[in-house]
Amino acid sequence: MPTYERTECVLFNRIFFIAIIIGVPLSVIGSMLHWPAVILFVIYCATIVALAGYMGRATESLAIVAGPRIGGLLNATFGNAVELIISIFALKAGLISVVLASLTGSVLGNLLLVGGLSFFIGGLKFKQQKFNVYDARHNAGLLIFAVVVAFVFPEVFSYKLNDADSLTLSVWVAVIMIILYIAALLFKLVTHRGVYQSEHDDAHSGETAEWSKWKALIILALSTVAVAYVSEKLVHTFEEVGETLGWSEVFIGVIIVAIVGNAAEHASAIIMAYKNKMNVAVEIAIGSTLQIAMFVAPLLVLISLFFEKSMALVFTLPELVAMVLAVFLTISLTSDGDTNWFEGLTLLAAYLIMGVGFYLL
Repeated sequence: MPTYERTECVLFNRIFFIAIIIGVPLSVIGSMLHWPAVILFVIYCATIVALAGYMGRATESLAIVAGPRIGGLLNATFGNAVELIISIFALKAGLISVVLASLTGSVLGNLLLVGGLSFFIGGLKFKQQKFNVYDARHNAGLLIFAVVVAFVFPEVFSYKLNDADSLTLSVWVAVIMIILYIAALLFKLVTHRGVYQSEHDDAHSGETAEWSKWKALIILALSTVAVAYVSEKLVHTFEEVGETLGWSEVFIGVIIVAIVGNAAEHASAIIMAYKNKMNVAVEIAIGSTLQIAMFVAPLLVLISLFFEKSMALVFTLPELVAMVLAVFLTISLTSDGDTNWFEGLTLLAAYLIMGVGFYLL
């Protein structure tokens, strides 16, 4: 690894370490002393971002030790663990609109914000950046299924169904999507692994793990427990923060929760694009979107059955339209296997337009 890359990693790691050392105790103390909700909200968000960074490093170390197949499965499993944890506590609190909005925000954030920043920042350094066009076309089909088919279908039918039938339809869709997601992992990691070999896999083959297996497992476990604690506290600040700052639950979910839950992963994609490792950057942006749509969202539907208020996979019309437009815009810009700074700026412009719209709702 070049010296400047090591310096970047050390700097990020140091910032995350300081944020955890300060943030976790402040989260506990502030909660006990009932500090103002806005202050606690900022502390919780910063702490979760830092903890997510450590979870990512632990998962990466385990992935290198375990090999590409198990490593791919680990990355797929823990890639959106933070957002899943936040969403579970939001479901428990009955904040279904926040959960659906955060799922929407993850799709928009990964495709438009992360993809846009990656293409834009990488494009400022390199005139043209290429990535695996076959991967892009494969992912395009899955994106259309996951968002356009599986999300639009329950929405359209909900107009003719009562709440109980809408929930039944959502459960069936959730089960089918999880099965297809597992099949997609089997396809990429086992049966067609050689065909869809990415530079991320190649990098792992000669890479040394940052931490040993047991150290990575301990850090991953402790980070997950800390994220669960802070996430539960964060959820309870949403209502008061929304009233204080004039934010709706939809805006908090679409913009704030989505960015906080995926911040560490977002930073990784942008850094990879700056280093001209576009296969990895695109894999993070689009792969994370597919995981949210095909695994996290369906899993939350099933988990919600154990809470007082169950969640049907029925988004609001603005959320649904925004996700469909983001999918088709991303597909149209990535289907040729290369990108530049202007295409990145186009994605960012779409994200800003949608962000303003959700703020005004």
